[in-house]
Amino acid sequence: MKICFPVEQNLGLSSAVYGHFGSAPGFVVVDSVTGACSAIVNGDRIHQHGACNPVAGLAGHEVDAVVVGGIGGGALHKLNAAGMRVFRALAGTVADNLALFRANQLQEYLPGHTCGGHSHGHGCSH
Repeated sequence: MKICFPVEQNLGLSSAVYGHFGSAPGFVVVDSVTGACSAIVNGDRIHQHGACNPVAGLAGHEVDAVVVGGIGGGALHKLNAAGMRVFRALAGTVADNLALFRANQLQEYLPGHTCGGHSHGHGCSH
């Protein structure tokens, strides 16, 4: 399974998980079987609010799941429609959240848990 983690800076498994999917500078994708990591620059980082194209942001890379601190409803819907499940990251690194994911301890995002904007004063659940 390939799991995508939005990050501000690519430090592999030591990367801090970024707080919002659409505005993340990049992504670290981890193969949960082999542990191999790859980096993707977010090709859709600059967009108007509500116009995120998360699949384009992943630049054609195949991903099964996303683990992120926050995500908008449109991006969640588009990722789900593309067959990806999205989970809420807890504070920490990619490695920390990968361990929690493997232990089935991360909550899956549902439409009512999404962000309403790009600033942290908008009342979303992260």
